Amino acid sequence: MLTGEYFLSAGLIGPEQLELALNKQRELGDTKPIATVLVEMGFISEADRVRCLGEVWGIPFVDVTRVEPSSDVVSLVSPELAKRTKSLPLKKEDGKLHVAMANPLDVFKIDELRLSTGLEIEALIAVETDLDEAIAKTYKSDAGLGREIGNLIEDFDGSIDLNKVGDDEEELSEAELRELGEDAPIIRLANLIINQAIHEKASDIHIEPMKDGVRVRYRIDGVMQEVMRLPRKVLAPLVSRFKIMADMDIAEKRVPQDNRISATINGKEYDFRVSTLPLTLGEKVVMRVLDKGGIRVGLGKLGFLPQNLKLLEDMCSRSYGIILVTGPTGSGKSTTLYSILNKINTGLNNIITIEDPVEYELPGVNQCGVNVKAGMTFAAGLRAMLRQDPDVIMVGEMRDHETATIAMEAALTGHLVLSTLHTNDAASAPTRLIDMGVEPFLISSSIIGVLAQRLVRTICPHCKEAYHATRESLLRYGFPIPEEIGQETQGDLTLFRGAGCDKCRGTGYKGRTGVHELMAMTDDIKDQVLQRAASHTIRQLAIQNGMKTLQMDAVQKILMGVTTVDEVLRVIYA
Repeated sequence: MLTGEYFLSAGLIGPEQLELALNKQRELGDTKPIATVLVEMGFISEADRVRCLGEVWGIPFVDVTRVEPSSDVVSLVSPELAKRTKSLPLKKEDGKLHVAMANPLDVFKIDELRLSTGLEIEALIAVETDLDEAIAKTYKSDAGLGREIGNLIEDFDGSIDLNKVGDDEEELSEAELRELGEDAPIIRLANLIINQAIHEKASDIHIEPMKDGVRVRYRIDGVMQEVMRLPRKVLAPLVSRFKIMADMDIAEKRVPQDNRISATINGKEYDFRVSTLPLTLGEKVVMRVLDKGGIRVGLGKLGFLPQNLKLLEDMCSRSYGIILVTGPTGSGKSTTLYSILNKINTGLNNIITIEDPVEYELPGVNQCGVNVKAGMTFAAGLRAMLRQDPDVIMVGEMRDHETATIAMEAALTGHLVLSTLHTNDAASAPTRLIDMGVEPFLISSSIIGVLAQRLVRTICPHCKEAYHATRESLLRYGFPIPEEIGQETQGDLTLFRGAGCDKCRGTGYKGRTGVHELMAMTDDIKDQVLQRAASHTIRQLAIQNGMKTLQMDAVQKILMGVTTVDEVLRVIYA
């Protein structure tokens, strides 16, 4: 059994982190192993936990995201057997088949693999979620996906009277729409679209009516990608299917609707926020994919440079004041706030949040949602929360003068307040609050720091390649390149990019990371806020005090080989 001391001796955690995790475990009644608690608190990764477990068992660990077995090895194990035993064949060597498994101690599954292949099995341990994705990807190519869709359409043609699905879909009755939506091939098609989106790690699914068909697109790493085209005749049944799943009115096509779907897929819990919109060519459906487990990310995994990470952790350790996270929609503000909450959620404090809506459930945190119809606004909820003896308060967004003023008064009376604001950079936050009618003395007294952030795509590790660029070429783009960079190599820099491969759909990118700008509210910045100084004055002062701007942070990540020049130009300089 893995103990906290094992991770401590392995250098994966420090004594303070172990103490926090043990407190959390005691709060949960010792119902979870310490390794699981460490993962949930973001102190170690799931890969760290599984690798250490393998060391204790004497079984080698394999990172299945970095291996690509050959087709002749894959063919030794059928897709059905691979999924049933949660195993992926990796290589054949000296009469043994090396297989990655989620549970390499399961002798029954090993015997099943031995009998099926006629080979001795060498079991290796792998992260279960990575293994599920690797098995799905290995045994389902894009060509296979296309064949599966084609088969579903053929089944649909044979099971439904196509005269019902004509050009005038408005004529279909509610009973006919429900019959179409509950047809077996349409159910399988809807499930396929959702499962493929999760496999591709999409954040949104778009079902879009076209003149000559239906386009299905996923937003992957913040960029829209078309994944399939369907015949026009499946539009009404498919929209009806998603409406049935989300408990919407399937007969109402003239007004927008929204609701939620909850589902467990491959052992993980997901929420889908479903929204329909009537267009001239039919109804469009958009589903936001919310991975309930994916929000438990440690601050150290969000892409912070060491200087910013230490400064933010220092701010989080304060007992009162406001930390603001700013940026446009989709810049990862919620993930950062939840990661901060995970860090400070030690079980020794009372944390309350008000959100619109509550997207992710955090164990041990009291969460409530906005309900304007019932009078539960941000301001009303915030007032009520202050009577609940809170230590930490999270306000989903500062939208108006009343909410901002109450939050700042709460920060001054001994509460740590976390919230978001829509501004382009950190220095604009005080000016924006003054524009909202908040008194400058409240702003300067209550704010600890402001974090502005963006998300950039990271280079795919499977097709990453080096190339040379000159310092002058980057300066021409307006990048703030430090003077010492490139001096030793006469201005010649080694940068990286993705060539494009099957694993990244030819984009050259896989996953995203944060680019940050963290402004601490120093005394001289507070003085400028009190004088209602312009944001550019505050920004210049913050830079003089050591703040790294978004552009500076992005340049560091280009030079480190994390992202590319083109991606930074797209996101930061757009």
